[in-house]
Amino acid sequence: GAERDALLPFTYTRAVAEIRIGILKIYEKWQLHLESDCTILSQAYLQDKYSFSSTEEAIFINASFLPDTALVAHIRNLRSGQKLLSNRQELIAFRGDTPSSLTELDKIIQPLQSVNYDKPTINLKHTWDIFTYNAFQIQEDIRLKKWQPNGHILEKDNKVSHPENIYIEEGAKVFWAMLNAEKGPIYIGKDSEIMEGAIIKGNFALLEHAQVKMSAKMYGDSTVGPHSKVGGEISNSVIFGYSNKGHDGFLGNSVLGEWCNLGADTNNSNLKNNYSKVHVWDYQSQAQVNTGLQFCGLIMGDHSKCGINTMFNTGTVVGVSANLFGGGFPPKFTPSFTWGGADGMSIYDFEKALITAENMMKRRDIPLTDTDIKILKEVFDQTSNYRK
Repeated sequence: GAERDALLPFTYTRAVAEIRIGILKIYEKWQLHLESDCTILSQAYLQDKYSFSSTEEAIFINASFLPDTALVAHIRNLRSGQKLLSNRQELIAFRGDTPSSLTELDKIIQPLQSVNYDKPTINLKHTWDIFTYNAFQIQEDIRLKKWQPNGHILEKDNKVSHPENIYIEEGAKVFWAMLNAEKGPIYIGKDSEIMEGAIIKGNFALLEHAQVKMSAKMYGDSTVGPHSKVGGEISNSVIFGYSNKGHDGFLGNSVLGEWCNLGADTNNSNLKNNYSKVHVWDYQSQAQVNTGLQFCGLIMGDHSKCGINTMFNTGTVVGVSANLFGGGFPPKFTPSFTWGGADGMSIYDFEKALITAENMMKRRDIPLTDTDIKILKEVFDQTSNYRK
């Protein structure tokens, strides 16, 4: 529950395990480490999206924790009736009875015997951790997948530095581009495309069917999720998938969910004029909190959009299915299903929001399912207090 609240607005529409960081989603990382299929136990209204097979007894893992070899070994060694706690006494995993829903978890966990894990762990405590740990996770995912570098196969008309740190999947197209993998790996996914004149620095991951537009500048430590299109300048940002920032403009230290669209020349500030630490709206404490970061940009939930020339202030949080436009800076916290900008916000009619979502998804031949609609309706209801 606490992990989920800390990662809103992304966890309004997905389980924590489905967050993408680095190249893979969290559950995909665990599956590879454990060499076994994982099933996902999530909020009741999200559960239809995921298969959850209940056996008598199983190992349960807190999906906000990212796996590494030492942690996985400790989890494998858990005996029945034991729970593994971090040095901050957070629950990492347990082996025990299968709960029928998340609400039963506490009852099952309480009586278990504690085992302490004193090595450092990485777990996502805030939305901004997604871009903070992204570069390291790109490297980890490449190791985990045991990919072999093959940068030497790039067309000779490209300018390439450190091809031994470049990984290209089949069907990827790269022409007249500059790639520099000195500082970290560059991963180019299946059937993706890097257009002419693009400049890319590692660490960088471009996932399947994604596209870097002409003359774009990718500053590294970024992930462009599947079927996304990006142009302009991007630095240390994560785009989950199916989202577009297709034109010039700057996106830095930011996370975009799925099915987002940033209009041409949208820019976000990632550094305050007075160089002080950035404050961000936090759903868990229902207040602006100090991130402790000097650089922090835009956090935008699924299905949100903004018009051309939108300016986002440092540390702006936009919920699910918001539609922003007009001059000036929109509010630093924009609730889900709202419509407007600096001149004022109104409620985004639910049926109209669905039509927009359906139209965008249709362009990628993906249907808006009944399950999706039920989830969006639940998010609409859960967030109504923010729209008063």
